[in-house]
Amino acid sequence: MTIIVNSKFDGGSIIPLDLSNLKALNFKIRNDTNSHFAQWFYFQLSNVLGKQLNIIFSELSKTAYPEGWENYRICVSYNNVDWSRLSTNFDGDNLTFSVSPEVNTVYFAYFEPYSYLRHMDLIGYANCHSHIKHEVIGQTHEGRNIDLLIAGNPKNTNKIWIIARQHPGETMAEWFIEGLIHRLLNGQDALSQILLANCVLYLVPNMNPDGAYHGNLRVNSVGANLNREWIAPSLEKSPEVYCVRQKMLATNVDMFFDIHGDEAIPYVFTSGCEHLPSYSQKQEKMDNIFKKYMLQINPDYQTKFGYEKGHFKSEQMTLATCWVGDHFNCFAQTIEMPFKDNNNL
Repeated sequence: MTIIVNSKFDGGSIIPLDLSNLKALNFKIRNDTNSHFAQWFYFQLSNVLGKQLNIIFSELSKTAYPEGWENYRICVSYNNVDWSRLSTNFDGDNLTFSVSPEVNTVYFAYFEPYSYLRHMDLIGYANCHSHIKHEVIGQTHEGRNIDLLIAGNPKNTNKIWIIARQHPGETMAEWFIEGLIHRLLNGQDALSQILLANCVLYLVPNMNPDGAYHGNLRVNSVGANLNREWIAPSLEKSPEVYCVRQKMLATNVDMFFDIHGDEAIPYVFTSGCEHLPSYSQKQEKMDNIFKKYMLQINPDYQTKFGYEKGHFKSEQMTLATCWVGDHFNCFAQTIEMPFKDNNNL
């Protein structure tokens, strides 16, 4: 039977180049919509039971982060729910790997996907709890909701904002938010109960639902990189940032986290506002406290590996963390988690 490729589903993305030879099934990573970025893939192969498949991803030197393919292990699933890893080889341009599927259909992805349906289920789950209020603060170009979850008492003066998935292919960011929401709503978790009693948390689980649905790595449906839009967002180009920023201005921000994934660096790390001219003693003190205690309580976290000084250059003020930290003079950090998994563990 002929091998069938399918990527016409939520988050799907791949370009088949040549499927005529089982020893060299050739694919190419598709560009994001209206953009030159290319890195995310997610697709299904069918009619593969009992076949030895040798798969090649070509032209990876042209992708957004070629170094992301070094020591990378591809994500694979038989049921589109439970995912594991397969080792690969990368020669600087081509990524190759082999698999002998135990069933007739197999899925491959850059990282474990997080579907729009699961996003809606998460919003529905949170919406049914008394500790959380759901608001739709706007819509995307394609009419998808920009969802905000407000946890705790809005009258509390400690305003914590946490946004995720500005870059839609960084699906680990919404998995992070899902775990956070489930823990916040655990009535047996003493820390969560103290947080809800003393803070109000504003959570945006998916900043970029259009890009996520289209299988993009970095941009929304019109090609805007949302994490370069924070100085002057517009409803025409970046309604997602515009609506979230307007809500922040209305509520104030005391603490901010922007949740991301990094393609190349195989560690969990943070990036803050320390390189900004406006960086204050207050922010430095809070940053030092955060890092001190985070290192003590979370073995995933480390400070040895991360972005070098000047990594973002002239772009830095267009980033969410830098704009929020500068505008509100508050603690603001980007949390980065690896596509490759954490080398420390």
